[in-house]
Amino acid sequence: MERRFEYPAKIEQDGAGFFLVTFPDLPEAATDGRSREEALTEAADCLEEAVAGRIKRGDDLPAPSRCGEGMVPVALPALYAMKAALYLALRDTNLSPADLAARLGKDEEEVRRLLDPRHASRATALEAALQAVGKRVQVVVEDVG
Repeated sequence: MERRFEYPAKIEQDGAGFFLVTFPDLPEAATDGRSREEALTEAADCLEEAVAGRIKRGDDLPAPSRCGEGMVPVALPALYAMKAALYLALRDTNLSPADLAARLGKDEEEVRRLLDPRHASRATALEAALQAVGKRVQVVVEDVG
């Protein structure tokens, strides 16, 4: 199953001129900016925090809904997306970090760091972990706009 980590964001200008950003799929994620561009930059950070919080708490991470009219897509950075994909793969297969560590021949703490959104993991380590749970990483680069 293919999974994208690009969530639709709704941007509205309030009465004070700020641009408010919310994510329908992640109700706890909301931010703003003085300009549309600043709001979108803040939205990317806000999305990272919301996903990191869900991973840390062991909460569900919903699939992104379709980007409707008046919404803009906000993507997780590649490493965050890989960590989120690994988190979901472990949940889907009922594997623990210890189980994955055994498959990889690694220490369980190494696997826990791969799942930690704040840890600067290497893409190759995340890719190997995802392969160990039957996932393949594919990079897609698209034009902006």
